[in-house]
Amino acid sequence: MEEVKESHQKRWIHLKKVLERPGPFTHPEFEPSPDILDFILSTCKILIIGAGGLGCELLKDLAMMGFKHIDIIDMDIIDLSNLNRQFLFRHKDIGVSKAQVAANYINARIAGCQVTPHCCPIEDKKEDFYRGFHIIVCGLDSITARRWINGMVVSLLNYDDNGVLDQSSIIPLVDGGTEGFKGNARVILPGMTACVECTLDLYPPQVTYPLCTIANTPRLPEHCVEYVKVVQWPKENPFGVALDGDDAQHTTWIYEKALERANQFNIHGVTFRLVQGVVKNIIPAVASTNAVISAVCATEVFKLATSCCTPLNNFMVFNDIDGIYTYAYEAEKKDNCTVCSNIPHPVDIDDPCKMKLKDLIDFLCENIKFQMKNPGLTTTIDGKSKTLYIPTIKMIEERTRPNLSKTLIDLGLRDGQEIVVADVTTPTSVIIKLRYTISDVEIN
Repeated sequence: MEEVKESHQKRWIHLKKVLERPGPFTHPEFEPSPDILDFILSTCKILIIGAGGLGCELLKDLAMMGFKHIDIIDMDIIDLSNLNRQFLFRHKDIGVSKAQVAANYINARIAGCQVTPHCCPIEDKKEDFYRGFHIIVCGLDSITARRWINGMVVSLLNYDDNGVLDQSSIIPLVDGGTEGFKGNARVILPGMTACVECTLDLYPPQVTYPLCTIANTPRLPEHCVEYVKVVQWPKENPFGVALDGDDAQHTTWIYEKALERANQFNIHGVTFRLVQGVVKNIIPAVASTNAVISAVCATEVFKLATSCCTPLNNFMVFNDIDGIYTYAYEAEKKDNCTVCSNIPHPVDIDDPCKMKLKDLIDFLCENIKFQMKNPGLTTTIDGKSKTLYIPTIKMIEERTRPNLSKTLIDLGLRDGQEIVVADVTTPTSVIIKLRYTISDVEIN
């Protein structure tokens, strides 16, 4: 028993040196104490979102740093292409939940660590679930998912009657991302620093292919895959359901049809892996980049949990294509951010007599400030609630579809009208305020 206790003390001796004495880089509020290590080992709760290449690294790093209470959430299952970089998985694990396998591996390998898996989309969890963590760290490959969890942590903030933020309601968000030999890490203190939505223009737009090109003059193997995905699947709908990139039958069908089309146009290079990449929008991943960004994120989590050092303020980029380059800077919080500013967001309309509801929806999807995916709109007119368009519920979509071709004036929307917009990019609604650039006289 004494030997076990002595071994335990030796294991954390280097952390004790950092946590039990002052230093030149400590946070101003840092007070050295053995209680800090006890907090890490017994109390601090961490949520990891994503159990892919970056998520596996994060789970390993945080567990080995002493964090004992970790939850990990991921909706995906393991496939063969994951095994080259997601090192917690083996061939026998193909077809099994990523979160479950990752949790089992760490629980068996690191004594005392309690990793709890959640095999579901992040949207399935409610506010109380996310409120139960001290820090949330993301290893995601989806901008939409980043925007959603960003909206969630902002929605958990509490303010007093004078509008002063209750700092005990802040759950720090540490986000990492990689693309080939490039990566980034950031620290978000909701309500205090720039959030994901404040810096939405930092993320590169997704690659899209013009429909005329993929339909008439395909030149690349990606064009063939995209044609089958966008045109043939909706037309033939072979399985009677929406396309699922994680379904092997769906991907195989896309592959076979894309290969046929490639042969028609004498295009080479259509492979099953390419089909997976196009269908699921997979970004090429490099294991060494994941390891570097994970190490940075895990270090930032440790800083936030202990105050032993001032955390990153607040964005770091990493590039090792030619040599190794890093650069950190402070991304500024936007006063008119659609998520963390908590104000109605003006939308300028040149001619509401000509602009249709569909045009407004297209604007919300294409505008760099909003970048929505599939928005639903409701409003209040003369004290009565009015549903303008809801795309996600079939019965309501059919009933409100005629509104798409009506002008804003036909719908009774006036200058200054506030519209509540719901979208998959955020768990909370965004309020926009129509601002007409012509007078009521001109409208009438």
